[in-house]
Amino acid sequence: MKRRILSAILCAGLVASMVMGCGSNNDSGDSNSGSDTKTESEAGDNGDSGDGGKTYAIVTKAAGNPFNEKTAEGFQEVIEAQGGTAIVKHPEAATADAQVSVIQSLISQGVDSICIAANDENALQAALEEAMAAGIKVCCEDSKTNPDSRQVFVNQAGVAEIGQALMDAVYDITGGEGQWAILSATSQAANQNAWIEAMKSTMEGDEKYSKLELVEVAYGDDEPQKSTDQTQALLAKYKDLKVICAPTTVGINAAAKVLQDEKSSVKLTGLGLPSEMAEYIGDDDAHSCPYMYLWNPIDLGRLGAYTSIALVDGTITGKEGDKFTAGDMGDYEIVAADDGGTEMILGAPFKFDSSNIDEWKDVY
Repeated sequence: MKRRILSAILCAGLVASMVMGCGSNNDSGDSNSGSDTKTESEAGDNGDSGDGGKTYAIVTKAAGNPFNEKTAEGFQEVIEAQGGTAIVKHPEAATADAQVSVIQSLISQGVDSICIAANDENALQAALEEAMAAGIKVCCEDSKTNPDSRQVFVNQAGVAEIGQALMDAVYDITGGEGQWAILSATSQAANQNAWIEAMKSTMEGDEKYSKLELVEVAYGDDEPQKSTDQTQALLAKYKDLKVICAPTTVGINAAAKVLQDEKSSVKLTGLGLPSEMAEYIGDDDAHSCPYMYLWNPIDLGRLGAYTSIALVDGTITGKEGDKFTAGDMGDYEIVAADDGGTEMILGAPFKFDSSNIDEWKDVY
C-alpha cells in the first residue's frame, strides 16, 4: 500500500536557532557524514520537540541506495506522526568507517536513539558502545551488528527463510542442476553473509540440490558500476553459468540490465525493488529475471521507528520476551537471535513475478 511520506521543511533561521541545542544538521568537517535529512515539529532544547518528543536517528548503509531511502522514508513517517524529531543519515560510502563518523556526530548531538543498518557486524562496536554508554538507545535494521553493539535487531525476515526461498528459486530456474553464482554487496555485510551461509547450508544439507554447483560469490559492494562489472566478469569466466542470485537490491538491478541488454541465456533471481526491476521480470527469453523476492522496505523502516520509540520510552529493553504494539502494524515480540542477541521479525519474504509486478512497481 502506497504511503504518502510527509516531510516538514525548516527555514534557515530556525535551523540556526537549533544549533546550540541539537548540533548542526550537516556535520561540517566530516567527510563521511553523507546525506542528512532532519525533520521535526516545534523544536525545543536538546533536540526534543515542543510537546516533549525525542530525537530519533536512522543511519543507512550509504547514500544513493533506493532500498535505504525507502527504509528511511518509513522511519521518518512514523517519528513525525508521533511528534518526534527524525534525523536521517546516509553515509557517503558503504563502509564501517563512514558509519562510525556518523555515529560519533550523533553522539555529539545528543540524540535519544540510533537505528542503524550495519556495513560491518563488528567494526561499529566501539562507537555504538559509546553511544549506549551516553544513554542513547541502539537498534539495528536490515543488517545487524553483533549483540554487544545493539539492544535489538529489527530483522526483515528470518535468515533461514530467506536462504530457503533463494535456494529454491535457484533450483527452480536452473532446472535443478548446473552452475550458478552469487552477486553480493560488500564482503563484510552481515545480512548478505548470513543469507549466503543459509543458502549454502540449505544446498549442502539436502540431496535435492546435489547437482547444483556454486562457482563463485562475487562482491559488487552495493555500487551499480562495480556490480555491473562483476556480472560481466561472471559471464566471461563461466560459459556454462545458468543463474546469478543477487541478494542485494543494487546488485540485482545492475545484473538484470547486463543480462537483458546482452540477451544472455543466464537468468537472475534474488532480492530487488519492484520499481527498479519491473522491466526485467518475466518468465520468457525477453526478460532476465523470472521472479525475485523482497519485503516492504517502508514497513521495515516503520518498524525500526516504532522499536526506537519503545526503547526510548521504556516499553521494551530489547530482552527476549519483550512485547510491544507497533502502531497499525500490530503486535511484535522480541525473540532470541542466532548470534546470541535478540531480534524481531518483520515478516516472510514476498515473491514478485509477472503476475503481480505491475501492481507493486508503483508502490516501492
